[in-house]
Amino acid sequence: MTQAQTQADYPLFPPLEPYRSGHLPVDALHTLYWEECGNPEGVAVLFLHGGPGSGLSPSHRQFFDPAYYRIVLFDQRGAGQSTPLGEVHDNTTAHLLADIERLRELMGIERWLVFGGSWGSTLALAYGQAHPERCTGFVLRGIFLCTPAEIDWFLYGMGHFFPQAHDAFVADIPEAQRGDLLSAYSERLFSDDPAISLAAARRWSRYEGSCLHLLPHPEVADAFGSDAVALGVGRLEAHYFRHQAFFSEDQLIRNVERIRHLPAVIVQGRYDVVCPPVSAWRLHQAWPQARFEMVEDAGHAASEPGTRAALVAATERFKNTGTL
Repeated sequence: MTQAQTQADYPLFPPLEPYRSGHLPVDALHTLYWEECGNPEGVAVLFLHGGPGSGLSPSHRQFFDPAYYRIVLFDQRGAGQSTPLGEVHDNTTAHLLADIERLRELMGIERWLVFGGSWGSTLALAYGQAHPERCTGFVLRGIFLCTPAEIDWFLYGMGHFFPQAHDAFVADIPEAQRGDLLSAYSERLFSDDPAISLAAARRWSRYEGSCLHLLPHPEVADAFGSDAVALGVGRLEAHYFRHQAFFSEDQLIRNVERIRHLPAVIVQGRYDVVCPPVSAWRLHQAWPQARFEMVEDAGHAASEPGTRAALVAATERFKNTGTL
């Protein structure tokens, strides 16, 4: 089957609304927004959004056949409709994994398929390795392992492909501070002055939004630059980058053994500049049992036509065969 045929055969499912949603207080500070869509009696699937901090979009519900799947989505701490927006206190990977378990228990779900792209793939791997008994498989896209090399690439390397966006990203950082952009941005993102913090968050988030697609999508960069998105993306990405996602060295590769027995697919855009294909390939080398699909005409975004089709095809394979 050609890639064009795949794109035609696996469009997104029609838009749908949640049949249930709510807010889950997980501690004295953080409350999570969650929603369920599709078939209340269906096979459970958990959607993990990217960022950290990007939050949910209505299109995220559309990768799954709503007649078959019970689709669970939530905004992670500090993101989207979860409160407080952009909050980094009590916000670590361990907290997020505990939140997923709280949500699973709230839903009364025994096991679920875990679907995540970009930072969502990071969190999916970390969750699976911590709770393999709760997972039926993994649909992973745009792999990010949160290693120092990947963080350095985000801060500096993307500029080789998107020089205009990178120039805008560093424009307000003095030359003397550009050798350590993460520290320079952290100083501004976590300033006590909300105007300084928000301006830095807008620049950070717009930088990422400008680099997501193979072809230009200025409306996406504008959306990433909005206050509602920027504060979550800018503050949380810098926070997790500073702590390398609270992982030990190469943790997600070293612990693949814990999930090797579960079905998985790795979908990667050939021209993904945000999360370059080398990370997906490293994961596949450590986990050859996982299906590996390189989308030859795609950047980073899940909305790229070839990537979108590959993701829908994966959820359909799982529906029809129980494999990925």
